[in-house]
Amino acid sequence: MLCDESHTMLEAYGVWGLKKFMGREYMGISRVTYILDNEHNIKEVYEKVNTKTHACDILDSLS
Repeated sequence: MLCDESHTMLEAYGVWGLKKFMGREYMGISRVTYILDNEHNIKEVYEKVNTKTHACDILDSLS
């Protein structure tokens, strides 16, 4: 979980951008999960998060 009010890290990870909801466009955060290894390198990326299975998907990838 991350708080980034300046959007510096959000922009670096490519998750801050234009979103659409009910015909309205606005800037917001895309729901993306990054799994990092011990050296802080990105090991896996979940760009399409299924809220019903996401926790299990993450646990499976760590085992």
